[in-house]
Amino acid sequence: MGEARDLWGRVRHAPVGFGGSVLGNLYQSIEESEAIEAVHRAWHCGVRYFDTAPFYGMGLSEKRLGEGLRDLPRSDIAISTKVGRLLDPTSEVLPQMRDGFADPLPNTVRLDYSYDGVMRSFEDSLHRLGVDRIEILYAHDLGALTHGEMHLHYFEQFADSGYRAMDELRSSGAVDAIGLGVNETAVIDQAMAIGSFDCFLLAGRYTLLEQDPLNGFFDRVADHGARIVAGGVYNSGILATGTGTGQPVYFNYEPASSEVIARVERIEALCSEAGVPMAAAALQFARAHPVMATALVGLGSAELVDHTLALAGTPIPESFWASLKSEHIIADNAPVPAPVARQD
Repeated sequence: MGEARDLWGRVRHAPVGFGGSVLGNLYQSIEESEAIEAVHRAWHCGVRYFDTAPFYGMGLSEKRLGEGLRDLPRSDIAISTKVGRLLDPTSEVLPQMRDGFADPLPNTVRLDYSYDGVMRSFEDSLHRLGVDRIEILYAHDLGALTHGEMHLHYFEQFADSGYRAMDELRSSGAVDAIGLGVNETAVIDQAMAIGSFDCFLLAGRYTLLEQDPLNGFFDRVADHGARIVAGGVYNSGILATGTGTGQPVYFNYEPASSEVIARVERIEALCSEAGVPMAAAALQFARAHPVMATALVGLGSAELVDHTLALAGTPIPESFWASLKSEHIIADNAPVPAPVARQD
């Protein structure tokens, strides 16, 4: 229990965790120096939890994160990465944009949730990161949303042997905690029935636009003894940029429907009336539930680190949350953030 408390203490050291997908050139390339600077800036601003995955830039995110953390005190830092996809070097000429990542490393991706696949993925991640252990290990993207008709195949592969590998890594002390990093709640319920987990990285399912997990799911996670790390708090960006950019807006990685756009426009109006940045409301709301350990935000530059931490500390009046509930934008039983004191 002492080690677990220390881990979650590091995770909650800052209002946000560092989401490393942008270090893998998600949607657009960033310079190596900019990526390293973002990691350094986050650490110097108090961020101690850094998340990555082999899939992000086909290994590029892990390599950049490892380089950025190399000269920082390792005992202060919690790193999470993921298993479920193996990377194989190739000499083939590959597209510059692959799976949403610009100029990724020359590796192909192979799904493998088996015992041997998990163990190899873990060792490969240690090598890319340049570390000898990892605090949190997630099984990445299990679920029907990702795998469709192949979901049962990959889940059974994980249940039959991949989970055992993760459990052995935890028992040996190679990792402190294990869980799933996914985009849906159904597969987490499935997983809790086949093993014991410490945490779940859940992307996009608990936001200003979605609160279905309040209908029993969060209670089941708490009863399991696990925590949630919130990802995708901006629902693919629409809760950060709003609807008036003149550019296409996306919700859950797809063009936003007219219904979603109308709801966001109403949230924007209420934010404007209260003088609250919508991105600040989205970020603070997502981590307010007691089951939440923290929220992950993609931080691809030093400037974005500063901006995001400012959003996390923006004072939001209680009357604003009351207005969201009165208009049924957020559920009546949704916990809301405690008031943040203004800095004069």
